[in-house]
Amino acid sequence: MAVNRVSQLCFDITRLWLQLKMMTDEILQTEELPLCAAKIGTELQKQFATLPGGRGTDGSPIMIFPEFPAFSELKEDELKNVLNYLIHVPSIATSGVGFILVIDRRLDRWAAVRATLLRIAGSFPANVNLVLVLRPTTLVQRALSDFLFKFSKDEFKMKVVMLSSVTDLHAYIDPGQLTTNLGGVQEYCHESWISHRTAIEAFALMVKTTAHTLQAFGTELAETELPNDAEATTILLHSHSLKKEKMKEDLQVSQSQGVRLLECINEPFQTDIEYHTTHDELENLATVQRLLGQLDETETAFDDFWERHRSKLEQCLQLRHFEQHFRDVRSQLDATLERLRGFSEVSVNPAHADHVLGELTCHEEKACDVLDYALSLASKGDGLIESAHYAEDSIRPKCCELRAMCEDISSTLRDKKEFLLTAMELHRLLEKASRWCEEGIYLLASQPMDRCQSQDGAEAALQELERYLDTAPLHTLINCSAICCQYEPVLTSQLKEQVERVFQKQSSVQEMFDKRLISLKKLAAKQTRPVQPVAPRPEVKSPHASPNQQRKERRYSADNALCRKVESPVHNGSTRHASLSEEEENLAVLRRHVMNELLETERVYVEELLCVLEGYAAEMDNPSMAHLIPSILLSKKDILFGNMSEIYQFHKRTFLKDLAAYTNCPELVGRCFLERMKDLQIYEAYCQNKPRSESLWRQCSDCAFFQECQKKLEHKLGLDSYLLKPVQRITKYQLLLKELLKYSKGCEGCDDLQEALSSILGILKAVNDSMHLIAITGYEGNLSELGRLLMQGSFSVWTEHKKGHAKVKDLARFKPMQRHLFLHEKALLFCKKREENAEGYEKAPFYSFKHSLNMSAVGITENAKGDNKKFEVWCNSREEVFIVQAATPEIKTSWVNEIRKVLTKQLKACRDASQQKSCDSPNHTTNYSISLSPFWSSSLKNQKKQEDKKAEASPVSDNSSTPPKHKDEMVTSPTAEKSSVAKKRFTLQGFGNLKSPKGWSKVLLSVDACEENDGYSSGEETLNSDPEDDTGQKLIPGKYTMVADSEKTGSHEMSVRSGDVVQLIREGEEGQWFVKNLRSSKEGWMAQANLLGLISESKSSHSLSNSDDSVSGNLSTSSSCSATYTSFSDIKP
Repeated sequence: MAVNRVSQLCFDITRLWLQLKMMTDEILQTEELPLCAAKIGTELQKQFATLPGGRGTDGSPIMIFPEFPAFSELKEDELKNVLNYLIHVPSIATSGVGFILVIDRRLDRWAAVRATLLRIAGSFPANVNLVLVLRPTTLVQRALSDFLFKFSKDEFKMKVVMLSSVTDLHAYIDPGQLTTNLGGVQEYCHESWISHRTAIEAFALMVKTTAHTLQAFGTELAETELPNDAEATTILLHSHSLKKEKMKEDLQVSQSQGVRLLECINEPFQTDIEYHTTHDELENLATVQRLLGQLDETETAFDDFWERHRSKLEQCLQLRHFEQHFRDVRSQLDATLERLRGFSEVSVNPAHADHVLGELTCHEEKACDVLDYALSLASKGDGLIESAHYAEDSIRPKCCELRAMCEDISSTLRDKKEFLLTAMELHRLLEKASRWCEEGIYLLASQPMDRCQSQDGAEAALQELERYLDTAPLHTLINCSAICCQYEPVLTSQLKEQVERVFQKQSSVQEMFDKRLISLKKLAAKQTRPVQPVAPRPEVKSPHASPNQQRKERRYSADNALCRKVESPVHNGSTRHASLSEEEENLAVLRRHVMNELLETERVYVEELLCVLEGYAAEMDNPSMAHLIPSILLSKKDILFGNMSEIYQFHKRTFLKDLAAYTNCPELVGRCFLERMKDLQIYEAYCQNKPRSESLWRQCSDCAFFQECQKKLEHKLGLDSYLLKPVQRITKYQLLLKELLKYSKGCEGCDDLQEALSSILGILKAVNDSMHLIAITGYEGNLSELGRLLMQGSFSVWTEHKKGHAKVKDLARFKPMQRHLFLHEKALLFCKKREENAEGYEKAPFYSFKHSLNMSAVGITENAKGDNKKFEVWCNSREEVFIVQAATPEIKTSWVNEIRKVLTKQLKACRDASQQKSCDSPNHTTNYSISLSPFWSSSLKNQKKQEDKKAEASPVSDNSSTPPKHKDEMVTSPTAEKSSVAKKRFTLQGFGNLKSPKGWSKVLLSVDACEENDGYSSGEETLNSDPEDDTGQKLIPGKYTMVADSEKTGSHEMSVRSGDVVQLIREGEEGQWFVKNLRSSKEGWMAQANLLGLISESKSSHSLSNSDDSVSGNLSTSSSCSATYTSFSDIKP
């Protein structure tokens, strides 16, 4: 039926096209000679022949040959083209009557008239009824023409009439059919005539082209077969729609041009109602009106045809979409049904049952989506059938098939869910019974047996057990056979074994309760005498144990249920053994639970890594998926996945197997972590790459490749969630180790677990530090050459430095610089923290490098500016000083301690190297000569006296608990005694400041007066300073070197700079000294208290000499007990 409709429409369009073609052919001449005014416009412009539109009495068209002196010079082609064109302007019927030729040669000669007649007679292509010649008007030429015409008229082969005047012409032709130049009334303009003819012919050509296009389009549609897929149908419908729109535009253009042409033809009528219309103008008007009417009819027929064709194509497109969706949903239904049939609903324990139910619920959710989609598609099919679709016989079976498959899947889901819920009910009963048994065991183990020795205590314990036994019917299983019969459909062999174990456990617990009840009843029945409670296991403590350790052990003993059992002497052996076994069993159960979780999550973790590597990483190398991969992702698999493959291989081949080996002894699993601690450091590289991976993922997360991979894997979560798994896993280990450590106290592997936990936390810290380290930008060197990163954190920093003798402070803004410090083994980096406006890892800060200090040239001052959160870092004898303020005093203390360790380690390494070099020289011996100033000696003596007194007063037990000290060391407590007279701060300087090419010495460890804070130093030797000894220290005249700057506080006082050499001349009153600066030659007074902290006496020194490598050192002190270590330099021979 559809084919018949298309054929009928095609026939209609063909008919209309033929009609238009015939009409346009009449206007555009014959097909053999398609002349038009536009092509011969130049010849027509010469106006040697015109067709004004007049008619003779018999209806013959009148063609006029006006005066044209160059007529004999016309080319033959020009004459033929013009004559051929003009004879085809009238209709075929009019042209068939024959033409009347009017030749105007009134101003010419007879010879030209004769030549014109002969040429016209030989060239005129149509019938000629009459030739009227207006002969020359001059006397000679008129006489000559009259005479010679009689002899030549037979040569013309046409009926030629010689006329003497226009009046004679009117006897043959009505003046109304002649133009004004021939005495007629017609207004003729040759230019307007050419313009009208050109427009009419252009319109006719356009109509003809449009008709031909319509016919070709109709033929194309009739011959087009309907495609077999939706995409091709869509393309075809779009293509046909574009062609239809183009044809509609052509039709509209043709119609608009015809309307304008019609208005132009009618214009003379509208302007002059007495206008005399020629026959040719009337024919042109009728022709244009006929063409316009035919165009309207053609457009209407075409619109009707197009609507039917478009409806056909749209139904075809609906069918193809339905078929494509049917194939898709059919494959999804098949996959869902196969997945459900292969899904095992058998569970082994409640947790597994919950897991299986979760998986089944996930499958059900996915299946529901597919079922909804399938049923929706079936409803769409029903809608197509109701709309009288031509493919009803193909759509109806598919809808029935979809509904049948949906019912099959729903039935399978119901059966499996019912089976699983029944199994879960049994699991809950078993778990409930097992929990009752475990709680009963715990109750038996937790009863304080020391209280049971009295009659009241025994009765209370007896009542407690009886109350618990009363709850047994609500929690325990009654009949094993009944349970097996009730749950027979879900009772697998493994589940049946669990049922048997639970009943066996119930029996064992009941037996334990019965035994305990018997014992308690005996104790409650009669008490002969009070019994002294006895601890089941006496604690053996080291005589050297500290009080804190003793309290900790007592607290652990009190918390441990195994050590709280107390029995009477009669029942001591059996009851204590039972209590210990029960408590150990409970802790073992808890350890096994944690170990099972560790193993289970490890297996899941390995499977997830494999899933990512096979489902995403491997697919990036799959040629069939290459077209889905965006260009930004090409060759960047290593960036996106990092070293996940290495992590997977380690866990799959090594770590999972190692963990499984400790299944039966979870308390020893710490050894596994310690053995593989180096391997676990591979997570550091993964975490360092994670920001780059996250950035790449953000740029292409929505691409079709990841969506297709996720669809294949049936993952609810995207790839980014799985890329986070390694980061989550390394943090999960420390939580599991904490749990194991909690339940393994006192066990064999407790220390290993503690060490493993510390190591894992160390890895996490290293990972965190490295994440900050890789964010440093602008550092030109290699960060790996700076040694291990020890600490990192944000601080407020002020700076000051010396230029010459002037001290410049960068404190103009009163605001500190916010800097992020990175402490390495070999350098201290100052960076500026910057944030970016982004999300996720893109929001992670980065650090702009600003400054670095070599640790070999660094010194620290532990307390600065009277603030317990500030400390100083300086170098080059305090030429550059950085005042650093931490957020809390604890952070400041940790940084100071870590820097002290680095500097002390450097100093110790240098000292050991020097001693080793001295020992390697066989011909020299090392002599140490110590020359101390009186202040230093008195300080050492007082300190030695205090230590001797403390040693005599200390008991033997205290000494035994204190670790021995080296005989050359004096240790100072971090909490030194505060003094209101003089409080000190200590400075530790790096060994790099000691190096000098010329043997000069610098201060290594000095003590400066501080207003508010106490401190302590950690150098080669640590010294205590007693404030009371400072009062006895005196200065003596001599030369001293200033080790710090001092500004004058009065008009008579003098200011000095570090490095100045001053001479103490005499002592004045009130502790003032008259001083001369040998560098500036200035003299003035300075307070003795200031001098004690500023001078280093050049005469009193501690020299260390070696004849091999010429090592020497100077040790000087001030009255403030400043301990100073100086550099090694060459000793003069």
